[in-house]
Amino acid sequence: MSAANATATAPVPTPAQDDPVWQAKVHLAAALRLAVLHDFDEGIDNHFTVAVPGREDQYLISPFGVHWSEARASTMMVFNEAGETLEGTGLVELSAQSIHAPVHRLTGAKVVLHTHQPWALALNMLKANRLLPATQTAAFFAGTIAYDDHYTGLAADLSEGERLSQLMSGGKTVLFMKNHGVMTIGDTVAQTYRRLYKLEKACRTQVLAMGTGQPLNVLTESVIQRIKTPSPQDRHPRSERERLFFEAMMRVIDRVNPGYAD
Repeated sequence: MSAANATATAPVPTPAQDDPVWQAKVHLAAALRLAVLHDFDEGIDNHFTVAVPGREDQYLISPFGVHWSEARASTMMVFNEAGETLEGTGLVELSAQSIHAPVHRLTGAKVVLHTHQPWALALNMLKANRLLPATQTAAFFAGTIAYDDHYTGLAADLSEGERLSQLMSGGKTVLFMKNHGVMTIGDTVAQTYRRLYKLEKACRTQVLAMGTGQPLNVLTESVIQRIKTPSPQDRHPRSERERLFFEAMMRVIDRVNPGYAD
């Protein structure tokens, strides 16, 4: 094939595919649908938000009232910390505004995911709710979790998000919310959703093990550090693992519940 013909037949990306805002909407919609698949959702409640690329004081969210399994990139709305809808249709839910906007602003997180997913919440119902590094998966969370041990009720103003943000100082990327749920923050949807997914697995195994009534075998600090330190021979750095994970999960959604990228 000549160079001219090759150029003529090569696919030309649409502007939407090259647009970081559109990509953020697609990834957000995919994450919401994945949350249903993974039993993280409560129908229309809880919240996933993404800072609009290039507009860090504005945030993408699915309109309240849309079931998470119905999330679509084209229906994502944009809101600000004042609770104003800047793009799209709908009103931002009050607790989403109160928690997410300050967390984005004060932690610098691009992505904030909050759920009441069952195994993490089961652990958070206990007085002793700490995630213990007793598995390889749990060990990766050592030193990354902040704990809010004082549930105060439904979030109704920005001060609640500001309070939670203070707890996540020092580079914490996970928040355990006693009697409430969990929150993960990160730089990309892929990174932050993988964090949420792995967290649920770690909480589930701990709760199951605790159910035996036998003592847990917690890993030593030296082993934890070896787990968390990347090997120089590792051919898949963390960012690559996050990307591959989320792309694989999107392929699953493409098979079982397509349409999120519409």
